[in-house]
Formats: sequence, structure tokens, C-alpha cells
Amino acid sequence: MEKTFHITTFGCQMNEHDSEIMAGMLLEKGFVPVKERKDAAVAIINTCSVRENADKRFFGTLGQLKRRKMENPDFLVCVCGCMMQQQHVIDTIKAKYPWVDIIFGTHNIHRFPELIDNALSEKKKQTEIWPDGGEIVEGLPSKRLHQSKALVNIMFGCNNFCTYCIVPYTRGRERSRKPQEILSEVRTLVDDGVREIMLLGQNVNSYRGEGGIDFADLLYLLNDVDGLERIRFMTSHPKDLSDRLIQAFVDCEKLCRNIHLPVQSGSTEILKKMNRRYTKEAYLNLVEKLRKAVPSITMSTDIIVGFPGETEEDFSETLDLVRKVRYDSAFTFLYSVRKGTPAEKYEDQIPEAVKHERFNRLVDLVNSISMEKNAKYVGTVQKVLVEGPAKTGSSIFSGRTDGFKLVNFRGNADMVGTMADIRITGSNTFSLEGEVL
Repeated sequence: MEKTFHITTFGCQMNEHDSEIMAGMLLEKGFVPVKERKDAAVAIINTCSVRENADKRFFGTLGQLKRRKMENPDFLVCVCGCMMQQQHVIDTIKAKYPWVDIIFGTHNIHRFPELIDNALSEKKKQTEIWPDGGEIVEGLPSKRLHQSKALVNIMFGCNNFCTYCIVPYTRGRERSRKPQEILSEVRTLVDDGVREIMLLGQNVNSYRGEGGIDFADLLYLLNDVDGLERIRFMTSHPKDLSDRLIQAFVDCEKLCRNIHLPVQSGSTEILKKMNRRYTKEAYLNLVEKLRKAVPSITMSTDIIVGFPGETEEDFSETLDLVRKVRYDSAFTFLYSVRKGTPAEKYEDQIPEAVKHERFNRLVDLVNSISMEKNAKYVGTVQKVLVEGPAKTGSSIFSGRTDGFKLVNFRGNADMVGTMADIRITGSNTFSLEGEVL
């Protein structure tokens, strides 16, 4: 067969990194990536189950492949990721999309090359889902999306069981990598030109490595890695944000002064129904501690609108919290029922029209604050890690500040992977504009 492949990725950075690993394994087998799915001999769809919209996009994308599969039986279709850890999804695929060749989940990505070999040699469909993760497999190859920055998993799974969330059922229980394995991977990445790492976990604050090393300890260890310039992490749970972790922002010069701290709701009553295990007041206290320790820290969050039972008063509490925190940005979501979660059975579901009306009010508030905060950067000079050409044009390049602000500026290909001093000349809701000094 022609050895070309294309990966479509839905979801979070964890899924993005899973796709990088799959690409790395395929490259080792002699496969070549192509930009367009229509040109690939092997099409892989890596799925996300967190939001209903991702489900719909997956099935829509999968349906587009049917005609090509009927015209060319040798065309290999693979589906994987979080959705595949749910039996009802697998049942739907087998019933409505029986031409799919390979189905596997989140725990056995390292088995992907063997599944492809089996599908080709046996001319038989392969379905392999592991109910849990077992031992962490180290040393898997990865084809990074960026030359100067990398995603690094430090743990897998989640023990929190928020009532709206499917992740503990698709990613399994928490499992932490050994500190030395993480340090070894980061040193190798730095030797390969990486200057910034993003530490990944469903809740990095829960990291527990060998020898009692916690997440704050790990940050201090990584801060000493020669050649590494920036450390970020995603995502953190407020209930596990310790004073020592806050102190790490002060002590570790390589730790970016930026935090994503999902709040989900500003109502203590709704937070209790969500099983978030903190109150509005406790969350605001954390924000105060962070800003006292690092006044320049930038903050982003996740907010769910229309959780079952949310009253107008509850929603007003969310708006109040947003006004008090003044996030630099926020990922806002309409609550969607996830099959298999406790909230699926809650009877006090919110009408769609009410959810959309509240959602629009929240987005307007978040965007107005973001625009105000971005405007204050005009005239300042920011150090930006240049990532590559922006989507707006070939001569426009983009990169991120320490505070994760996206900056667009005129540049050239030689700048990619370098740190550049950029004078900010303009601001928008979601980005900044600048010029190279």
C-alpha cells in the first residue's frame, strides 16, 4: 500500500500530544504525513468526548470518508481517542459505519503500529479497547507540531469525578510518570531545539511522583534544566493549588507567569452540584494569593453555562466572579449532557434558549474585559517566542508572550524558534499587534 497518513484531532492538548505520538510511530514505520486527508492512504480520527459538539463533528467527519472507502477498499480508516472508551459509541460505529478498519482507545496508543500491521496482513477489522491504563509506556516517539516548543505528559487520568465530566471514564484513574523519566524527556527535547514545554495532565496539581515528589517539586526540578527557557502547565484544579505551588511562580524564573484555573461556575451552590469541592469565596481567595505573589500574572479559565439547576441568581454569581477576577481570557461552554455522567440524570435541565441567552451575556463580559486588558499592553515591549507564520498572511508571524498573549508582527522564517523583543503597537480582543525591535 501507499504509505501516507493524515491525522484529524479533536479536543484538548492531551489529544494533540496523542496525535503527535501516533505520527511519530507511523514515521518510524516509514509512513509519510500528507496535508490533506483526501491524499492519505491511512486516515486517523482522534476523538474527544468532553463536549457534544465534538461528538457531532467526529461523526460528520467520519461520514465523509464512506464514499472513498467504498471506491477504494485498501483505504484504511482508523478511529481512536476518548470517544472510543464508551461502549455506546463503539456500538454506533459498528452499526452505522461498519467500514471502519481500526478502533482503539486512550490507553493503548502504543499498540497502534501493531493494529495497522494486523489490519493489513489479516485483512480483518481491528477493535482493541483497554478498560484502564495499566503501566505507563515510556519512550514513545513523537512528531512535534512546533520545533521550539513541546507538549510533555506528566500524568494521565483523573480522580475528581466532576458530575458533568466524562474524562475519568475515558482516561481512567490518575497515574503519574516518574520524575526522572520526565526530566530525561525534557533534556532530550531541549537538545533537539525545544525552548518551551507545556506540562500536561487532566489535573497537574495532583501529580505524585516517586519519592513523594509533588507538582511543585517537579517544577523546581525542571527549572534547573539547562537550556530550557519556559515552563507552562495545563490544566490545574483549584482545590489542589497549594501555597507552595504559588510560591513556585515567585522562585522559578522559567515558570511563565500565566495560569489556567478552571472555575466552571461562580455559584457555590452549582459548584457543589458539580462536585468541584471549593466555594466561590475559596476560589477568589486563591486568585488573591496568586496576584499578591505575582502581580503581573495572567489568568484564563473554563466556565460552563446552563448546568442543571442553574438559576438566574446562580448565573449572576458567575458574572460577579468574572468581574472580580478579570480574566485575560476564558473558554466558555454551554452545558451539554454527557452519557454516563451523574449530571445526565439530573431532572432540572436548563432550556436551550435560556442557556444561549446567558452564554451571550457571559461572552460579552469576558471579551470586554479581555479587550481592556490587552489595550494596556500597547507601548510596552514584550519578549515573544516566535512560533511561525500567522494565519493572516505569509509575511505576518506570531508568537506568545510569557503571559501567553498571542502577538502578530511582520517577520521572517529565520525568526522561528527564537525569542524576539516586540513593541506592542495595537490590541484586539484575542491578540496583540507589534513590531520587531
